[in-house]
Amino acid sequence: MKIAAFNVENLFDRAKAFNETDNTSTKIISGVAELNNLFEKEIYSATDIKRIKALFKILKLEKSDTGEFVILRKIRGRIVKRPRNKPLEVVAEGRKSWIGWVELKTAPVNEIAVLNTGRVIRDVDADILAVIEAENRPSLNQFSEYIIKKVQGTPYEQVMLIDGNDTRGIDVGIMTKNNYAINTIKSHIYDTTNSGKTIFSRDSPEFEILTPSGAKIIVIPNHFKSKYGGNDANSKAKRLSQSKRVAEIYETLIQKDLENIIVLGDLNDTPDSDELKPLLQDTNLKDVTEHQSFNPGEFNGVGTYALGNDSNKIDYLLLSPNLFDKVTTSGLFRKGAWAGTRPKRWETYSDITKKIHVASDHHVIWADINI
Repeated sequence: MKIAAFNVENLFDRAKAFNETDNTSTKIISGVAELNNLFEKEIYSATDIKRIKALFKILKLEKSDTGEFVILRKIRGRIVKRPRNKPLEVVAEGRKSWIGWVELKTAPVNEIAVLNTGRVIRDVDADILAVIEAENRPSLNQFSEYIIKKVQGTPYEQVMLIDGNDTRGIDVGIMTKNNYAINTIKSHIYDTTNSGKTIFSRDSPEFEILTPSGAKIIVIPNHFKSKYGGNDANSKAKRLSQSKRVAEIYETLIQKDLENIIVLGDLNDTPDSDELKPLLQDTNLKDVTEHQSFNPGEFNGVGTYALGNDSNKIDYLLLSPNLFDKVTTSGLFRKGAWAGTRPKRWETYSDITKKIHVASDHHVIWADINI
């Protein structure tokens, strides 16, 4: 059985700001996050109002509810008014005065990048593939049926994705083939902290997979809170909460005498981080990069993002001890990622001549398991 995790960074459409190559992307993403947090305040102070005005300018919302990269959605009431030939005014007193938010505009993913994503999935050829940052189930299914087939790959037999808590369409899903059947699904989108806050940025679904031999495997894809746009105390606390909850889910399964469990995906932090300690150090899950068979490929680094440096290890394939002991081969697949220039760190597809052509900034992490 070959299992893999791949953050595809959207299949067909993604936030338009992500297509910017300078610091515009970071500015827009962090601005949206900050503005939506300000919107949630019960009362807007003078300082809040000043900052809201500044963020409207940064996001180019001074003249219209539609900017180059974002849209202001209003359901009831209004947050600002725009007098002709006068500065923008914040008219809402606080959250109770109006209902609305700012969201990122989307744009099509580069066509070459879409095909390269298909090539990566074709060449990895996993029986079970956890897909991170897919828009929705129809998109994931269409990608399997049309794009993978277009690059002479074999479409997946079963495709499943449950819409999570992220309104931007970056969810976690799973695809299986070769008679690996999705048997049951359990979502955790409604899991909350003691204070009532939603834990998972997307979801942490449990997929029970039946192998052709009849064995049961629990696969738990994840996409933890990103550091993108800033790694403040709230971001760290969110990832820590997610790590703790996934550890609890894992321990609950272990207590039921289930021994074939895989936690995988983009955890958005490094192995030495405090945020991942509950999962990486306080459980008996084993990181496949520590297996004697692990082969990072041409570039000898375990990083799974960007240029593959060890400090860029943020994607994981964590196995229960029973499965870890049955791993035969494992490694990273980087052919669809940017390899730098002069010289390249690894071989890439021939049509990756610009960063916009890459399948993803993430590398595929995979393992063959004799089950």
